[in-house]
Order: sequence, then structure tokens, then C-alpha cells
Amino acid sequence: MTLFARAATLAGLAAMLATTCPARAQDIPVGAIEILSGPNSAYGVAIRAGLELALDQINKTDVIAGHKIKLFVEDSAGSKDQAVNAARLLIGRDKVVAIIGPTLSTEMFAAGPVANERHVPIIGTSTTANGITEIGPYVFRTSLPEADVIPVAFARAQARGAKTIALLYANDDAVSKSGFEVMKATATKLGLKILATESFGSKDSDFSAQLTKIRSLDPDAVGIAALVEPVSGVLLAARDLGFGPKTLFIGGNGANSPKLGQIAGPAADGLIVASPWFIAKPDPLNTRFVADFRARYNKDPDQFAAQAYDTMFIVAEAITRAGASDPEKIRTALLATTHDGVMGPFRSTDARDPAENKGVVVLQMTNGAFAIAP
Repeated sequence: MTLFARAATLAGLAAMLATTCPARAQDIPVGAIEILSGPNSAYGVAIRAGLELALDQINKTDVIAGHKIKLFVEDSAGSKDQAVNAARLLIGRDKVVAIIGPTLSTEMFAAGPVANERHVPIIGTSTTANGITEIGPYVFRTSLPEADVIPVAFARAQARGAKTIALLYANDDAVSKSGFEVMKATATKLGLKILATESFGSKDSDFSAQLTKIRSLDPDAVGIAALVEPVSGVLLAARDLGFGPKTLFIGGNGANSPKLGQIAGPAADGLIVASPWFIAKPDPLNTRFVADFRARYNKDPDQFAAQAYDTMFIVAEAITRAGASDPEKIRTALLATTHDGVMGPFRSTDARDPAENKGVVVLQMTNGAFAIAP
């Protein structure tokens, strides 16, 4: 579906709802809770950019029953408490009809119950931990769970000859712990021998003890479940300790950020991740998205921006079907919304997770940037 076809679809839906919502009525308030400051802000800044780019395109058509969407963005700074307060502000002060975010699974486990209790749909674009949508019936996500992505990277490692693996993970945030559990289960299912399991805190800067032990065991691969800052630290420390190109490092969703190459530099080269999106995907919608993103922000989008971009359209389409202002109807509409976007075809399962995306690709860090893995 082209952008023009998508606009036509929205316009058609708007026409059906014209009697429900008067033209030129007040803006429709939608909230977003993202990490815009602090060490994990790279994720939230990218997500906000994707949301705003999509919103500009949506509002230019003015097809949502004569309304425009107004986005209210709150900075969680990666704090569960701030995410909870942001949800309360958006619902109580701004009267939002839906919330996009928060950025991290840990934040969603805190803020999701607030929205669920108030019967306001909340949609995670980057919340990949197990159990997210089990929070309640108003909690959705458009991001593929780690369980649908990590196995693709592990299968590639096995195809390259890996038979043994060590696992490292951050033990103090939900997405890292969930990613570790998926890595452990996947390794067992594939028959990879787990030689060691080591953990650390997400704010740690010294990984020498864990890596020294792992190096002595000489695994074929090392899986790291953590956000981009600690993953970068692990890779830099591994290089200093003499890990060679023979050891294949595998990252989870947290490692899939351009910031990895910026922080770790050559130490990150060779690491692989699986991703439901890639910048060079030769699809007309994706090509247009990348060009528009570069023109607006003078930089390349990443997976998190792409997921947010699609999600803004998904929310807009659901609002149009629902008649704009009723969160209960928007929740029902989200379950019925399908969307052909830059991430590929999207539909929500009855459990409010995205249906399986068969376009997951394996990427490899090379010279500070991700490329399709050989």
C-alpha cells in the first residue's frame, strides 16, 4: 500500500464517520511516553522522531473525520516512577485517547497498569519483553517480542558453526532479563551447549571478571542481553581482554541501535542481531520513509524510528474507525486494524501482540554500522 493509497483509505473511513465527528473540531489528543534524556535516550529520541514524521503526514491530509491529532510527549528519562507520573498526567490533564510507549519494557510494567485501570489503550513500540500484553486488555504492542527475533540470530550463529555459547545479561531490567530467558531457551532448543551464564548491573562499567571466566572456556559464541550502553561496555572490555574474531557476539533487541557503533567503535564489529526492519529494505514505502526521515532530520532512521512511524499510522487508522474520541472504541478498533507499513504487514492478535513478521533479517555490525549479515 502506497502512502497515497493509505491516505485514500483514511479518507474513505473519515467519510463514513463524517456524521459522527463534525469537521474542524478540536484536535484529538494522543500521548507518548519516551526516554528523551539520560543514557538510554537514543531509543526515545528515535521513537519521537518517527512519531512526529508520521503525524505530519497524517495531519497534512486532514482525513480523520475533519480532525487533526495533537501529540503530547512526556519524558520518562528511563524511570519507572516518571513513566507512571507521565501516564497519569497524559490521562488526567491532557485527556488523551491513547498512549504510545513507554520506551522500555520495565517502564511498561509500571505505567501499563495505570492506563489499563483507566481504560485508555497504551501501545508499546519497543517493548519486547515477555508478558507485556498480559498486563491487561488495554495494553498493546507493535514491536515483535524477543521470542520471535532472537532465535533467528541464534540459528544464524549455529549455521556458522557455533556449538557452544556463553550468556551475559543485565539482571536489573525487564527487557534484558526476558531477553536472557529467550536466549537460554533458544540455545537449549537448538542444542547449543551453554558453558557459562554471567550477569551484571545495567550501570556497571567493569565486566572483566565475567569476561575473563568466559574467555577461559573458549565458547564459539557469546550472547548479550542488555541495552546498548552496557553491551558497548562488554564489547570494549572483550576486545581489551583479547577476544578474537573467532568468537561470535550476538545481541538482543537492545543492541540494535546505531549508538552501538558510535560507542564501541571497532570493538563492535562482527556482532550480529536479528531485526524486523532494515534501512536498505527495497520496498517503496520504506524507501520513501527513509528519504523523508533523512530530509527532515539529516540522519538515518533506525528500527525504533521505523516502528514508531508505523505505529502512529496504526493509531490514526484506529481513531478514524472508532469515531475519534472514545478510548473504548479505539481499543476495539486497534484489534481490527491492519496496516501495510515500513515494517511490513501488521495486524494485532487477539492477545494484542503483533502477528508474526516473517521478514526478520540478521544484521552484522561492520565499520561502525549495521549491514545485512553474510
